[in-house]
Amino acid sequence: MKLTDYTSYADAQAHASSAALWELFDGDREHLNIAHECITRHADGSGRPAVRIAHADGHDEILSFDTISAGAAQFAHWLDAEGVKPGERIAFMLEPSLPFYVCLFGAMQTGAISVPLFTLFGPDALRLRVGDCNPSILITNAEKAELARSVANEDGTPRVIVADEAFLASLKDLPTTYTPKTKASDMAVFQYTSGTTRELPEAVKHSHKTLVTLMFAALYGTGIRPKTANRAGDEFFCPSSPAWGHGLWHGTLAPLAMGVTTGTFAGRFDPVRLMKALDDFKITNMSAAATHYRMMKNSGKGGDFTFHFKKLSFTGEPIDPATLEWIDEYFKVPACSMYGTTEIGVVLVNYPGAEDFMVKPGSLGKPVPGQKLEVHRPDGTVCDSGEIGELMLWRGGGWMTTKDRAKSDEDGYLYHCGRADDVIISAGWTMSAVEIENTMLRHENVLECGVIGVPDEKRGQVVKAFVVANCEGSDALTKELQEFTRERLAQHEFPRIVEYVSELPKNPAGKVHRKKLRDLEAERAGVAQ
Repeated sequence: MKLTDYTSYADAQAHASSAALWELFDGDREHLNIAHECITRHADGSGRPAVRIAHADGHDEILSFDTISAGAAQFAHWLDAEGVKPGERIAFMLEPSLPFYVCLFGAMQTGAISVPLFTLFGPDALRLRVGDCNPSILITNAEKAELARSVANEDGTPRVIVADEAFLASLKDLPTTYTPKTKASDMAVFQYTSGTTRELPEAVKHSHKTLVTLMFAALYGTGIRPKTANRAGDEFFCPSSPAWGHGLWHGTLAPLAMGVTTGTFAGRFDPVRLMKALDDFKITNMSAAATHYRMMKNSGKGGDFTFHFKKLSFTGEPIDPATLEWIDEYFKVPACSMYGTTEIGVVLVNYPGAEDFMVKPGSLGKPVPGQKLEVHRPDGTVCDSGEIGELMLWRGGGWMTTKDRAKSDEDGYLYHCGRADDVIISAGWTMSAVEIENTMLRHENVLECGVIGVPDEKRGQVVKAFVVANCEGSDALTKELQEFTRERLAQHEFPRIVEYVSELPKNPAGKVHRKKLRDLEAERAGVAQ
């Protein structure tokens, strides 16, 4: 039996191994190609859908394995004819569409390195990334072409290609099959983590064999399973942009590698449009950011649709209790946290679909098979159950920090207690920004909330909350929110300052960007001085 045939937590612990993961693929430890594993080997002439795209304007687009495979092969032949060599970077700034998947997989077939770029990048953010990875070609749409050309180097690189219908038509006479010759260790993708336009986040470099280790997250973090003779496969959906780690690896490559149809969202995100797509496509398994779930709750339209879920997962940040309650009411399936980073991969999961695994609300779950995590005190000793410390991962023969704070319970479940730099110390009291946010989000007038510590002469720091409310902010509402928080946490644990805003800064994964809030406060303090 293969790992995809098992669904229980006990079987995951008993059978999961690196060798078992390799059995899921055509390639081996010497030769493997992501495009072949995700697309070509599933293109059997049946027209089976590979990707369902819900466009913000209301129309749906369904792309088959056959269509993507043929187009990717033609694009690969075009790159060869253009003299592109293995190891060259090919960047893409495209929304999910046929050109995006054709170019993504076609480049990887040739041994070139695919570099997905967020479509909402401004000139500074784009210039930094282009300057860092030095792509020979930058592929985009007509709307973004001028921006793309504006960041070119003095030698004219990267060459900008507009991937429209005319460009795809120009490839139609090229062969629709291509034989990749990549090694498993060859680089396949450069993935930029999120960051501000003023600083360049590091590009995480992934080889083709990264796809193999990714399957631990696919099997046990999102719970994806293909169709078999005895089991209906998942109808999967991930609304996160494939320009980022969650949308590309967990939302696109992982399901496609197992021959499972995936779904995604293109254009400006709309929670009601998403729910319509989930209903129309009869999606049974979704992995999304915590913010996606919260926005669906805040829309007030959950009762307008019929849902078909059997598995749900989320990543990026913990989901607040009020949103978890909404998920239980409307989706009727527990939302399973999936914790990790672009750099370390997914390491804590809740095993969606495993009937012998209890999902504890608010928990990060337990380690992926083969991973070891502990909560440590500053002196390196292990914290007691319920004691907050730094979450550490055993990697390469030693402990490495995740830069997150956490605690464990008596059953071995781990709980996120905020980033290390999101801890607020006021008058000697240590407080968690996440805990205060989650409490405030329970208030009926709070739609979104971001909490930081700001300087205070008397207390060192005090808690400040930036609130998106469903009514006009007022002194009366501020006092109500303060009392609401104090009653549920502690007398000292409440926002002494509340600022009402129309929106909060977020990173591309939809998580509240507290660093930008801290930077905003620092800028204001500088002006004041």
